[in-house]
Amino acid sequence: MSYTIQNVNGCTKKLVFNFDKVDLSKEIKASLVAKQQTSNLKGFRKGKAPLEMVQKMFGPQVENDALYRFVSEQYFNAIKKENIRTVGHPQFGNTKYESDKSVAFEATVEIIPDFELKDFSKLTFKKDSEKVSEEDFETLKKNYLSSKAEVVEVKDETAVLKKGDSAVFNFAGEKADGTKPENMKAEEYMLEMGSGQFIPGFEDGMIGMKKGEKKDIKVTFPADYHEADLKNAPVVFHVELLEIKQKNFPELTDELAKEFGFESVADFGEKNKKRMATQKKREVTSKLQQQILEKLIEENTFEVPKALVDDQKESVRQELGRTLKQQGFNDQMISLYFERWDEDVTKKALFQVRSGLILDKLAKKYNVESTDADLDVKIEEMVAESGMAKEEIIKFYKSNENVKRNLMYSIREEKTFQNLLKDVKVS
Repeated sequence: MSYTIQNVNGCTKKLVFNFDKVDLSKEIKASLVAKQQTSNLKGFRKGKAPLEMVQKMFGPQVENDALYRFVSEQYFNAIKKENIRTVGHPQFGNTKYESDKSVAFEATVEIIPDFELKDFSKLTFKKDSEKVSEEDFETLKKNYLSSKAEVVEVKDETAVLKKGDSAVFNFAGEKADGTKPENMKAEEYMLEMGSGQFIPGFEDGMIGMKKGEKKDIKVTFPADYHEADLKNAPVVFHVELLEIKQKNFPELTDELAKEFGFESVADFGEKNKKRMATQKKREVTSKLQQQILEKLIEENTFEVPKALVDDQKESVRQELGRTLKQQGFNDQMISLYFERWDEDVTKKALFQVRSGLILDKLAKKYNVESTDADLDVKIEEMVAESGMAKEEIIKFYKSNENVKRNLMYSIREEKTFQNLLKDVKVS
């Protein structure tokens, strides 16, 4: 064996190569002939220059190319032989070459870390109820009927503001230093209670107010607020409620149900309740999986390849960038957003990489793989849930290798969780 392997850290290896006798003459000759065929030297037609002249003009370059090919070939042969799962590109260095004699070089490369998962059989997790309540269904029905609803002012002077009502109010925010910034003031502003448009605590503070009432609402801005000077900042909002408005929803009839794309009121209820049950189950499962991953990451510490984190950061940026554009951000605003929130993007990417490595480890433990049969089942589920034509979904997922690969990976994760849930305690 012409190389040795050194462990730099938990996710980096260095391969040190030494070859006492190396003859690159055949490789150099082949490169010269290839160069001859593409060379366009003065006084000769393209590809017709004498080999000796090509050697004179391009000798050092050709020898360098031959050396690079030799180095690359030896590196990849060693990686394959040792079954090393590399990440990113190797860094070559300390190359020493004596023509027709010896070659020595080093290759440093990041690898998929090898780690052992701690015993998780005693871990306990809580799963939310998957039941869809009548209140949930009524909320969905109101969302459908919202465009048909009439917004009217509540004339009863004793009425109090409640969730679902809209408030028309004046407000001014006062910071701890007594200043009242212009961007924290508004008059005759209308807000639906429970919409979550304002920072946490503000809408709750308005609930129970009466028309004409004034109130000071104390809130603390979130730690991840987009304006740096307001992160974790205590602010008092001076609020005056001017009006209370309510939506008067029409009754759902067969005629309205047809406008919404259903055959009847009964069809509206049956299909939406089925869809809500599927969605609720997915949300509950996703929340449980997140809990499990967070705990497994907390319990198992290991080094992570920088190349994987960098790649995942780029994926996070692309996904988040698309969302921000849909919200009206331009390229400059998105760039500034990522500069400001780079630490958060890094944390998210690091979590995704760690969880991916743990799930990969578990998939191997349970001998889980995703198959074409699994893909067919998943496509049938998508057809049932989305109502889209099966041919469209098949075309989307089977005509693009990257999209298909991502879905197959997602299926593998789902199957891994199904096995994992048998080995942890879920209440």
